Amino acid sequence: MNETSTLWWDTGNQSIHYIEQTLLPNEYAIVECRSIERLATAIRRLEIRGAPALGVAGGYGVALAAVLAEKKDMQLFMAAVQRDADLLRSTRPTAINLAWGIDRVLASMQPAQDCRDACTRAIAEAKEIAREDTACCHAIGKHGAALLPDTCTVLTHCNAGALACSSWGTALGVIRSAVNEGKKVKVISCETRPLLQGARLTAWELARDGIDVTTITDSTAAHLMRQGAIDAVVVGADRITSDAVFNKIGTYMHAVCAHHHKIPFYVAAPRSTFDAKNTETDVIIEERGRDEVTIMGGRTYVPERAHVKNYAFDATPMELVTAIITETGVLRPPVDIHKLLSHHNTT
Repeated sequence: MNETSTLWWDTGNQSIHYIEQTLLPNEYAIVECRSIERLATAIRRLEIRGAPALGVAGGYGVALAAVLAEKKDMQLFMAAVQRDADLLRSTRPTAINLAWGIDRVLASMQPAQDCRDACTRAIAEAKEIAREDTACCHAIGKHGAALLPDTCTVLTHCNAGALACSSWGTALGVIRSAVNEGKKVKVISCETRPLLQGARLTAWELARDGIDVTTITDSTAAHLMRQGAIDAVVVGADRITSDAVFNKIGTYMHAVCAHHHKIPFYVAAPRSTFDAKNTETDVIIEERGRDEVTIMGGRTYVPERAHVKNYAFDATPMELVTAIITETGVLRPPVDIHKLLSHHNTT
C-alpha cells in the first residue's frame, strides 16, 4: 500500500516541498516553497491542509524563517523568525496543530548560543515533528483498526488521510491499517462541500490504494444510515476541547445522525490536536470567502444580492462521540485532557 509524503524538507535547497492539494485529482504537482509569504498563501488557499499536516507545516515554516533570517545579530534574528511565525499562525485560527508546530520549533531554538545553532536546531526539530507524525498515524491506525468489524462499511467526511498528515493519515490511517490486517472495509466518502475534499482527495487516496470507495453527496449520509448501510463513522479533528470536537463543517450533522441510528462515531486524532486551555465557546470558527460557495467551474450559482455563510468547521458535542482514537490508545468520553497531555494516560 502506498505511503505518500505530503510535505518534506529539502536539505539541499533548504526549502519546503509539498503536494499542491487544490489541483487533485486532475493534476499531481509538487511545489517548492522558498518564502514565508508563499507558505502562508499555501496554507490559506488549502494547498496544504489537514490538522497534522498544518502542524508539520508550522514547524517547517519556522525552520524556513530561520534559514531566511539575517544571521548577524541573535536578537534581530530571533525577532525576524518570530514575526514570520506570527504571520503563519494567523493563517488558520481554528486548527490548533499549526500553532503547536510553530511553538514547538520556536521553543527548540531558545537554548541556542548563536544564529547558526538556532537554525540547526529549528530544522532538526521540524524534521522530528514530521517523523513523529508518521509514527503517530500508524499507531492511531493500529488502535482504530481494532474497533472495526472484520467486514464493514465506514463513512468518513472531508480528508483525514495521508494528504492531511505527513503520511498514512488519521481516519484513513485507521482504514488503511484495518485493510492491511485483512479486514474487508468499504468506504463511503462524503464529497464535503464547498471544496470537495472528500470527493477530490479522500476518494483519490483510497482509489489509488485499491480500497473500495464510493463518493456521495453530504446529504446522502443520513439516508444510508437509515438503510443500515453504514457500520461506523470515522473522522479526523482540527481541535479537541474537553466538551467538543472541531472538524470540517458537516461533521456535527453526521454525528447527530449516527447517534440517532446507534452507529459508532469515532474521531481519529493525535494528542497534539487536544486543547486543554479552551472550551467550545472560546474557539474561533473560521469563515472563508464567498466565492468558494457561489462559484463552481467558473460559473456563478448564487445571485449577487444573496448573502452567503461559509463556515470551515463545526463543533460536535462530546456526548455524540463514541471514542477518540489517539496514538496512545482509545479514549471514551468524558476526556480529562489535562491528564491526557500530562501523563499520556488512556482509558
